[in-house]
Amino acid sequence: MEVKEMSVFPMGGTNDDYAKYFVGQSYLNMLSTKQVVIGNVTFEPGCRNNWHIHNADKNGGQILIVTAGEGWYQEWGQKAQKLTAGSVVNIPAGVKHWHGAAKNSWFQHLAIEVPGENCKNEWCEAVSDDEYDNLDEQE
Repeated sequence: MEVKEMSVFPMGGTNDDYAKYFVGQSYLNMLSTKQVVIGNVTFEPGCRNNWHIHNADKNGGQILIVTAGEGWYQEWGQKAQKLTAGSVVNIPAGVKHWHGAAKNSWFQHLAIEVPGENCKNEWCEAVSDDEYDNLDEQE
């Protein structure tokens, strides 16, 4: 399937190294691996990552900057938030969350790793189809 670029940031290749942490197909283009790590992550419609936590002893966390499409962000125990181009999400270290595309839209965001001490991602369970299929009812 040929896909046109969604933003000024190229989508990159299939995200094979992290595929086991996603439902559906995602793509990854690392924009920076020095100073601050920034990846351009693209999700096919319906694709989402598993619940996960950015752990750190000090500082850390993640910032998402949405560049194209429509998607979702949800923190554990909270209502999901609809995301569109221009949305910015600040995720503190230690917060269990997930993010991904809407059912009928491609979705792209820059994922910025906030520098910290002893940062490590903890991958958790997948977002179930039932949880995901009921997101539109939350609006």
